[in-house]
Amino acid sequence: MAEFDLVILGGGSGGYACALRSALLGKSVVLIESDKLGGTCLHRGCIPTKALLHAGEIADNSRDASHYGVNAQFLSMDMPAVNTYKDGVVGKLFKGLQGLVKSRGITFVAGHGRLVSKNTVEVNGEKYVGKNIVLATGSYARSLPGLEIDGKRIITSDHATGLDYVPKSVIVLGGGVIGCEFASVWKSFGAEVTIIEGLPHLVALEDESSSKLLERAFRKRGINFELGDRFKSAKVSPDSVTVILENGKEFTADVLLVAVGRGPVSANLGYEEQGIAMDRGYVTVDNKCRTSVPGIWAVGDLIPTLQLAHVGFGEGILVAEEIAGLNPRPINYDGVPRVTYSDPEVASVGLTTAVAKERGHDVVELNYDLAGNGKAQILGTAGSIKLVAEKNGPVLGIHMVGARVGELLAEAQLIYNWEASATDVAPLIHAHPTLSEAMGEAHMALAGKPLHAHG
Repeated sequence: MAEFDLVILGGGSGGYACALRSALLGKSVVLIESDKLGGTCLHRGCIPTKALLHAGEIADNSRDASHYGVNAQFLSMDMPAVNTYKDGVVGKLFKGLQGLVKSRGITFVAGHGRLVSKNTVEVNGEKYVGKNIVLATGSYARSLPGLEIDGKRIITSDHATGLDYVPKSVIVLGGGVIGCEFASVWKSFGAEVTIIEGLPHLVALEDESSSKLLERAFRKRGINFELGDRFKSAKVSPDSVTVILENGKEFTADVLLVAVGRGPVSANLGYEEQGIAMDRGYVTVDNKCRTSVPGIWAVGDLIPTLQLAHVGFGEGILVAEEIAGLNPRPINYDGVPRVTYSDPEVASVGLTTAVAKERGHDVVELNYDLAGNGKAQILGTAGSIKLVAEKNGPVLGIHMVGARVGELLAEAQLIYNWEASATDVAPLIHAHPTLSEAMGEAHMALAGKPLHAHG
């Protein structure tokens, strides 16, 4: 039996971040992963999907080239070549990550681990004992009752990142982040796309203004969507799949992507047997990611916090520092940046108007239309930056829609997390012409001194 300071079960974003930080802090670490180091994010999630979205952006640019005076034309998508590009990006990052783990002296074990006692994980018949156990087993793509994933006609995001052809038509079940990103990809690749969402809006967790702007942009792009109608059943024929809604409407396409969210990977791993408190499959934790069992921690998609790779990183680092006695600050989940990488992008940090009002804030709002921004005109993008603020107080939320607005979150999260007010931000000079100027202009307008905006 090998003994370590930390035995980490799961080598995705949460697990490997915890391992890397713990090793830097002088701890002995074993990292156990049943699939590939890097987990969902690197191999089936964030990285491959963004590569596909970038390929889609280039396809759209070639279609629109004449608008910019460039003689080019869109011929077709070469999916094997797209996948070669995508896999090349993933491969480079994977290799780099393997090198990092090795260079920091972390013991990596490939195999399916299971918690067999409060301080022991068994993998490949070997037992690894830890002063601390960190559970980081991640999530899987959920389906709905009666909806059989066959990997051909009815697929999840796992299959979608590896498709070697462009379907002629696609139904996307679920209008959240994953659904909207794949809808965007396939539209750019030339497919007919219909999104079906039971809630009244796309990206329903975002501020309503952002949802409406995305819906308008998708309509303009010719992406169809049905909102507020629930799924009833699906039937597969040899060459298509038909979706029936509760209101009786039917839709038929080549492929159905099930994008109804992700569930925690926690079954049959020994968690319940060791007395770890759970809720609907999630492991419950306190604000330092401690489970109900002393010495056992949990991070990432396994716990009921935001299912984002960067949240996994943050939680993994938090646990490493807490174990090392550094007493880190708990994560303020409102202050975590969020992005949907569709075309246009939707990005936000902080509170929506509805949540801010619910929490009793005296809310003022400001909308800055990107039409007033030079770089947005050059890029040919529409959208806006919306500020939600306390009257005569700090900015409570920043909500953006437009090309590349995800890149503006770096400043937005500083404004929110440092509790800046519009008057704090207004004097800061932003480079011209950049999209970041829109952030400055919005705060100038909210501070009562608009430049290019109407006050």
